Amino acid sequence: MKKILTIAGSDCSGGAGVQADLKTFAAHKTYGMSVITSLTAQNTMGVTDVADLSPEFIGKQMDAVFEDIYPDAIKIGMISNEYIVKMIVKKLKEYDAKNIVIDPVMVATSGSVLMDSKAIDTLKEELLPLASIITPNMKEAGVLSGINVHTKEDMERAAKIIGESIDGVVLVKGGHLDESADDVLYLDGKVDWIKGDRVENPNTHGTGCTLSSAIAANLAKGMNVKEAFVEAKEYLTGAIKDGLDLGKGRGPLNHLY
Repeated sequence: MKKILTIAGSDCSGGAGVQADLKTFAAHKTYGMSVITSLTAQNTMGVTDVADLSPEFIGKQMDAVFEDIYPDAIKIGMISNEYIVKMIVKKLKEYDAKNIVIDPVMVATSGSVLMDSKAIDTLKEELLPLASIITPNMKEAGVLSGINVHTKEDMERAAKIIGESIDGVVLVKGGHLDESADDVLYLDGKVDWIKGDRVENPNTHGTGCTLSSAIAANLAKGMNVKEAFVEAKEYLTGAIKDGLDLGKGRGPLNHLY
């Protein structure tokens, strides 16, 4: 069985973060493990509070995992401050981690800001270059590239800017496009558009967490980056189409549809 580690924040309502990641790993018949970076008080309507764990304790969680059940792939989500970023970078290098998928979670679906500016700078300079693939949405791609991202042309440009800056694979997600849900993959210096169906379902809490976790599970199974993403996109679309309707705000997906 392939072993996948998520390094991310906890969502007590179960729709995003570590909880969504573990459900996704289970749906892909892989063994899920978690290192929690932050505790959030949140639900489908928003985030009301965040409590960060200390970088030292996060490092100890990573030691505990890597020294016993070495992960075949790693998904990294919410990291709220620069000190946590630096600890994660240190440990990833120490253990020579492979198949790293980074979902640069900066703003929650509800609009809550989850990462401070210093953390973003450290993320760009130290963590993103370690990634096998990073999966920003359009807003996050704008922050990472320094340009406004509203159109498909903007998505291509942002993907190139980010990809060249980290010398890696970038997936800019088009879930916020009006006319489609197409995504752009920047791989080996080339742009590749992946078509996606726009599903009429307002319940999209945790979509980014779910997609990146599915990609990590697929990389662990031996798929290349493009194959891993295409399968993950199909899985995510199915989880949205299932039509689960929980909560008073933007509800979660059915990860085990």
